[in-house]
Amino acid sequence: MRVGMGQGSVLGKVARGLAPVLSCLLAGALPAPAQDRPTARENAAPAGLDSEHLFGFVEGSDIGVPGEVEFEFEATGRSGRGGGRFRAVDGGLVLKIPLDASFRIAPGIGFHRFAAAGVPGLADRGTGGLSGAFLETRLRLIDRREGPFGLTLNVVPSVGRVDTGSGLPAESYGLDAALLADWEIVPGSLVAAVNLGFSLAAARLDGSGERLRGSGLELAGALAYEAGPGLFVGAEARYAQAFEGLGLDRFSGRAVYLGPTLYATLTPQAWASFTWSFQVAGSAEGAPRPLDLTNFDRHQTRLRFGLSF
Repeated sequence: MRVGMGQGSVLGKVARGLAPVLSCLLAGALPAPAQDRPTARENAAPAGLDSEHLFGFVEGSDIGVPGEVEFEFEATGRSGRGGGRFRAVDGGLVLKIPLDASFRIAPGIGFHRFAAAGVPGLADRGTGGLSGAFLETRLRLIDRREGPFGLTLNVVPSVGRVDTGSGLPAESYGLDAALLADWEIVPGSLVAAVNLGFSLAAARLDGSGERLRGSGLELAGALAYEAGPGLFVGAEARYAQAFEGLGLDRFSGRAVYLGPTLYATLTPQAWASFTWSFQVAGSAEGAPRPLDLTNFDRHQTRLRFGLSF
């Protein structure tokens, strides 16, 4: 958001935008044209909006246009643990295919890079390569162009050959599920999103046969503001909890992340987004540190690039 300049015009846009939104809420519907253009083209158009990647780790409820196929590259960097040197990158290549206006599938493959030395609880190790495969499915429950807000259920099962937490070879399985909600505070210009997520992961380490099981919860919120045509800047906050066991059995730790976000339309078919989140508060079970650097990272970044065809 812009700070220290042009505040009167921004507040005016907010006021003018809230009036029709509130009136539509009272009427029980929000009349608006359906999305009819691919992601990058939609966000470059006046008053257009595809909310899915306007933020960073938080995601919007949109799922793309039927008939559009979108290729996406994602890389998430992680660094900073309780001591020593720790760097990791988890990434993926995915093909997003909306089957209709409410349902999308997206098969993908994952890759990783892991390097740790002198980190308590982690073996010194440097490795990388393909990590597994996943299938993202999205079901849009409420279209924000037709209702007061958007709501989508996102479910991602995955299988792999590495435990990304330790970098060790393993037979691994995971599941991420989230409710993604968003709404346009100022239509086409200022959008907010809230995500509520649950995740679980199980791995059996090669050689030793040791079994690792964990689960987690996350509540996150974000704002994105159109600073220029096809350019959105914003911020997001996330609160995450980690548990031992697949059913949130034993509490392990918590962390709070804050960070800025940036989204840019590169061409009518291409877009890119970047975010950097840093842990500002947290605690690990049985550890005196003011942050949780046992279950969570000190810094997390995410870079995404998308291309529609």
